[in-house]
Amino acid sequence: MPSCSTTNRRWRWLPGLLTVSTLLLLALPLVALARGGGGEHYTSSRDRGGGGGGGDGLPLWLLFDLIRILFLYPKVTIPLLIIGGGLYWLYKRNLHPDATTRRALDQREAEVRTEVSGRDVQGWVNALKLKDPSFELEPTLEKVRWLFIELQKSWFRRDMTPVRPFLSDATWQRFNVQLGLMQAQGVRDALADMKVLDVQLIGLHQTQWYDSIHVRVRASIRDTDVPANQTDAQAMAAASKVAPEVFTEVWTFVRKPGAQTRIGEDLFQGKCPNCGAPYKGGASNTCEFCNAVVNSGNYDWTLSEITQGVEHVRHHKQVDGLMQAREVDPALNLEMLEDRASLLFWKWIDAQSRNETQRLSKVANADALTKLDAELGQLAKQGRRRVFLECAVGAVDVRALEVHPESFDEAQVEIRWSARMGIGPANEKPPSLPTVPQRWVFTLLRRHGAKTNTDTGMSTDRCPQCNAPTTNSAANTCEFCGTVLGNGERDWVLASALPFESWNVHHAQQTSRNAARYQEARRAERGTVPPPPMDTGGHGDGDRVVTDVKERERLLYMMASIAAADGEVSSAERRLLKLCAERWSVSWPNVEMALNAGPQLFERLVPRGSPEAEVFLRHIVEMALVDGRIDRKERRMLQIAAQHLGLEERLPALIGDH
Repeated sequence: MPSCSTTNRRWRWLPGLLTVSTLLLLALPLVALARGGGGEHYTSSRDRGGGGGGGDGLPLWLLFDLIRILFLYPKVTIPLLIIGGGLYWLYKRNLHPDATTRRALDQREAEVRTEVSGRDVQGWVNALKLKDPSFELEPTLEKVRWLFIELQKSWFRRDMTPVRPFLSDATWQRFNVQLGLMQAQGVRDALADMKVLDVQLIGLHQTQWYDSIHVRVRASIRDTDVPANQTDAQAMAAASKVAPEVFTEVWTFVRKPGAQTRIGEDLFQGKCPNCGAPYKGGASNTCEFCNAVVNSGNYDWTLSEITQGVEHVRHHKQVDGLMQAREVDPALNLEMLEDRASLLFWKWIDAQSRNETQRLSKVANADALTKLDAELGQLAKQGRRRVFLECAVGAVDVRALEVHPESFDEAQVEIRWSARMGIGPANEKPPSLPTVPQRWVFTLLRRHGAKTNTDTGMSTDRCPQCNAPTTNSAANTCEFCGTVLGNGERDWVLASALPFESWNVHHAQQTSRNAARYQEARRAERGTVPPPPMDTGGHGDGDRVVTDVKERERLLYMMASIAAADGEVSSAERRLLKLCAERWSVSWPNVEMALNAGPQLFERLVPRGSPEAEVFLRHIVEMALVDGRIDRKERRMLQIAAQHLGLEERLPALIGDH
């Protein structure tokens, strides 16, 4: 019998081995759930379970069994856990299929979106040569190749000054704000082995005021984040250890029609593109011999926008009110206006991240400054602050222009952006936040009758009186000529920045008031009043909500935050959110991060029972109706959402007969 007892002792740890092995196998698919961050670095994950139970993760019995076996058989369990941990690390670092697949799909999508025919390219070249006989495609593409490498080098060194003359003011502001945000986070971008694989012209758009060329850049680079205090050599060494990544970007350059190619006499040869004199650079971006603003786009191509290939869209929009606005300001153009709006956006982000609203004093009116200062001050009293990390802009589009002859004209500019953002404690490390797609509308004002300054072109961060570059000082006047800048008398300034739902309601109310005033005026003076303003609100955005994955993500993250704001999220609510994530093709781990972040993810959640809440609920209903019907689970999801939003009574009317 002793032999039998020995045999039993030898094999009695076998159930423990099976338990540990099962645990390790189940842990591997959970890599995505353990990953943090956002943007293109985040890995999507879909639930592969069957639907029972109230949550996700490992079964409790398995965890308890593991703890019991760890104490009973430490000599066996601990080595197995070490080996399993090593395998997990290897899987996460090198073999994770989702990350690789997503990058491959994104790259393929970018190739499809940026594919053009040789006939198209030749047609665009011929169109450019009609105005500029010296234009040649290959030398232009070589300049783009050179600028791409130089821009990456400047970004790596955290000093964009060397490429400043080639960038529009908004693009310059973007890079500097992003560098500042990374510095505040305590990290820097480490790059190595930069290679340009292909450069190709993929589009041309010509207007009265600017020619715009779109150039596809395919490149590979080794890229990682390292502590901000690392030297260039240390950062490069760290980057050299990661695998290179191939990506596609679309660079948009603008130039005034009629500008001529000056062979051997441009910024790439260190010369002024206007007079050909040596150009030594400087903060003013102005030639010391002819006073030309070298990054205005008036004399040579200026980089105005960088778009990820997967987001490139080939269309040109029609803007309500543009023709009417041009009756007073014939030089008004979307290129300069959208560059100005982008500039204001990045200054807005910068001012909030630094908690210094005075940095907006030259580009925002008094009402906007007072409101923002009050919001930040209220947070400061609570020991909190706004957090913006990994901020990026997807699109800047003018929605509408509104002409008001007796006061200020308005430009409604929609900005689609994303960031790891939310509310965090002051003077502490930012909390863990998911990357959240944002949809805001910036309202810009300018005195009716003011004219677009084409002399400075795409250099939109200048005094409209003396053309001097502006500074970030607290004064709202030009340091050179004393002109007041923040009042909108001469140039577009920021009047408000609102999330889409809030803007939608505000704009609808304003349109209603304008229509009422129109009716009163028409009764007083029949036949002498122009047509009433068009309703350019968001009521017709249903198709965009359905087809735009970023908008679906934004809505679902807001749903998660609203659910978490009321307290504990029930298992039923969690299951319904997960159902939405699956049906809307939104990453469930990102939704979980939104649930865990709670109300701090959105500083101002949609108020219960408000018009903003109804706009939000209407968009969710539009998503549920994408297939023309609402099933039982979708109806339950809508009922829970309506309950959180205080709109239970409005839901039947929004759903209708479906």
